[in-house]
Amino acid sequence: MTTPADPGPPAHRIPEAVHRRRWAILGVLMLSLLIVVLDNSILNVAIKTISTPAPTGLGATQSELEWAINSYTLVFAGLLFSAGLLGDRVGRKKVLLGGLAVFGVGSALAAESGSPAQLIAFRALMALGAAFVMPATLAVLMNVFEREEQPKAIGIWAGGVGLAIAIGPITGGILLDHFWWGSVFLINVPIVIVAIALMLWLVPDSRDPHPGRLDPVGVVLSVVGLVLLVYGIIKGGELADFGDPTVLATIAAGLVVLVAFVVFEKRSDHPSIDVTYFNNKVFSAAIAVIALVFFALMGVTFFSVFYTQSVRGYSPLQTGLLMLPLAAAQMIFAPRARLVVDRFGIKATTTTAMLVIAATLVAFATLDEDTPIWLLEVVFFCMGAGMAHIMTPTSVVIMQALPREKAGSASALSNTFRQVGGALGIAVLGSVLSASYRGGIEDELGTLPAGLRETAGESIEATLGVAAKLGPRGEALVDPANAAFLHAMHVTAVWGAGVAVLGAVTVGLFLPGRPKESQEAERDGELTGAKP
Repeated sequence: MTTPADPGPPAHRIPEAVHRRRWAILGVLMLSLLIVVLDNSILNVAIKTISTPAPTGLGATQSELEWAINSYTLVFAGLLFSAGLLGDRVGRKKVLLGGLAVFGVGSALAAESGSPAQLIAFRALMALGAAFVMPATLAVLMNVFEREEQPKAIGIWAGGVGLAIAIGPITGGILLDHFWWGSVFLINVPIVIVAIALMLWLVPDSRDPHPGRLDPVGVVLSVVGLVLLVYGIIKGGELADFGDPTVLATIAAGLVVLVAFVVFEKRSDHPSIDVTYFNNKVFSAAIAVIALVFFALMGVTFFSVFYTQSVRGYSPLQTGLLMLPLAAAQMIFAPRARLVVDRFGIKATTTTAMLVIAATLVAFATLDEDTPIWLLEVVFFCMGAGMAHIMTPTSVVIMQALPREKAGSASALSNTFRQVGGALGIAVLGSVLSASYRGGIEDELGTLPAGLRETAGESIEATLGVAAKLGPRGEALVDPANAAFLHAMHVTAVWGAGVAVLGAVTVGLFLPGRPKESQEAERDGELTGAKP
């Protein structure tokens, strides 16, 4: 009697040598992701220092600070599609290595910036490198993990964002306490060197067997349209007049160019964005929610730094420590969010999380100079928990909605809408903050000379800077400046809460209510022509 042969372990689609080191590869990918996210989270605690006049900082105005952030996010978002396609074509590992090298060079140059304009330009160069890093990390991940392990791996990958958010502000605070402001960029260079060395050793190359063609016209239209739109919004906040003809003309021009971009992409035989992806309501809703949540989050992060440092008087390091609960919650909950989704479904999980985000933004509208600081810590923790239960399930929905070989395109779409949402959040909510602050402080600046009056009205930091120069005469400006900023922060937080509620409605209407396994089974059936 013959015994059946032992079938042995199940065959992997992934090569065995790669499968064995998949978790080490994930660690390297997370290190690459870490520096891209770390840079922005470090910058968050440094913006007040950079706004301080030389030699401490660069004397950047609020609009220049917004551009220092948005020059990065807009270039990053505009190039993600082409970066994903280039990775699909020439190999994700090659693109990762090149992107890291450019990011490292840009970081070194940004550290030596002599003016806000130079910082804005070198931040754009850093974004050029980062655009090639971000989509490639997720695309490589999708090609080294079997499908059943992908949600867990994506959850850990998303947790890396939380780690960067935790490390960034604390690292930035320590550096600013001991070194000059440029050290917050120079710190990226040794991390880049380590990441490149590990990547050469561990990470396999992969590419799409049928890559798309590059779309330079689409890239130019998208970047130009977004820059015009964001410039108009920021200028409106700077002038505290969104009815200004220049502001309206610039915003209108940006919208026209973006419409031209969509029309061009629909007609192109090799578009950056395959607009047919958006015929899937679940996919479209997941993308929209990511954009909306980052719109709210980036705007809040921008004003919260001025609240803790300018109004409450905390140092950059203390501010970094205050943001720890936000990052800790993301690290705790991001890898476990899939378990909640398995039990309650994507719709219930993400709708609840969006409402939590909205509630935390409403809580910001209640903060004042004397609010116990532990309440701010609770708000940050709840915000991080909400983020974790949004990013993980929506990332899984997006990545699994497209074939595996299109992983670069899916990652690019997800990250582009996240960056565009964040850029618009900083522009819109930053402009609301700026306009509200200027309106609140104007009556208190009437006794100042005209030149000083204009400067002092730009931001709370500008007002406090003028007050310091005036000596005892300027002390009378401190309390009104704090009061005007708090009012502006409350108005801005309510706007952000409204955006978060819009996200909750989008989730409730369009994301599936069943656990992801049911959704995958139905999608697999559709791909094979089976009827449910």
